[in-house]
Amino acid sequence: MSAEADVSLNDFKGLFSLQGKVAVVTGGSRGLGLNAASGLLQSGCSKVFITSRKAKACEEAIAALNKLGCSGKAISVPADLSKTSEIERLVKEVEKHTDHVDILLANAGATWGAPFDEHPEEAFAKVMDLNVKSVFICIQKFAPLLRKKAKLEDPSRVVVTGSIAGIGVGTIGKNATFGYSASKAAVLHLARNLALELGPQHILVNSIAPGFFPTKMASGLMELSGGVKKLAEANPNKRLGLPEDIAGTVVYLCSRASGHVNGGHIVLDGGSVLSAKL
Repeated sequence: MSAEADVSLNDFKGLFSLQGKVAVVTGGSRGLGLNAASGLLQSGCSKVFITSRKAKACEEAIAALNKLGCSGKAISVPADLSKTSEIERLVKEVEKHTDHVDILLANAGATWGAPFDEHPEEAFAKVMDLNVKSVFICIQKFAPLLRKKAKLEDPSRVVVTGSIAGIGVGTIGKNATFGYSASKAAVLHLARNLALELGPQHILVNSIAPGFFPTKMASGLMELSGGVKKLAEANPNKRLGLPEDIAGTVVYLCSRASGHVNGGHIVLDGGSVLSAKL
C-alpha cells in the first residue's frame, strides 16, 4: 500500500456525523442522558426520542433540546422502564414516528445507599432490576427496529451506561451502594455478551463507565463524599465530568469513527478509579 493510500481517509469530515440517524435515549430527561441527547441532536440526528418515568421532565427536556435550533427534533415518550409492559409500549410509541432505530442509549438507572446491616432487600432488588434486567429487556425489545437498517458498512449502535463503581469499588460505609455497584459491574459484562450476540447482526454494543458528574442523581452522594471541590481536587486531572465529556463520547460511539469498536467500554472519570483508596 502506498503512502498516499495511508493518508487518504474516506470522508474524514463526516467521521463523527450522525446525519439523519434516529436515536432513543432512556433516562434522557436530565443529567447524563440529557447531555448525550443534546450531543446526538447537534451531531445531526433527525429524531431523538427522550424517555423517563416522569412526563413533565420529558416535556421540559425536549423543550430545551428543540430550542437548540438543530435540523432534527426531540420527541417525548414517557415510560416506566422498570416494567416490561412499559418498555413494550415505548417501542410501539416510537414506531408511530419511525420504522427503524439507529441508536439506543440505555441510560436509565437508579441507586440506593444504606449501611450493610440495614440495606433493604427490596431496594437491592429494585436497583438490580432497573439497572440490569430492564436494560436487557429494553435492548431485546428494540432489537427488531435496530436491525431494520443495520448493515456491515453502517451498523446500528447500542450504548449502555455503566459506572466506575462497576470497575473499582463503589461507596461503602453509612451510605453503601452495594446494589448499584453490583448492577453496574453486571451491566458492563452484559454489554460484552450482547456485543457477541448482536455484532453479527450489524448492531455494535459498547458501554461507558462514568465517574462523578455533577448531576441530580449524584449530588447527594457527592456531598457525603466531601463535596464537588474535594472530589475534583482528589481526581488525577483535577476536575469532575462535564456535559461535553458525555456528549462527545456517546457521539463517538454512535458514529462511523467507532465502526470497529464492539464490546468495549470507555471510562469517563479523569483517572479517579486508578487512584482510589479504601
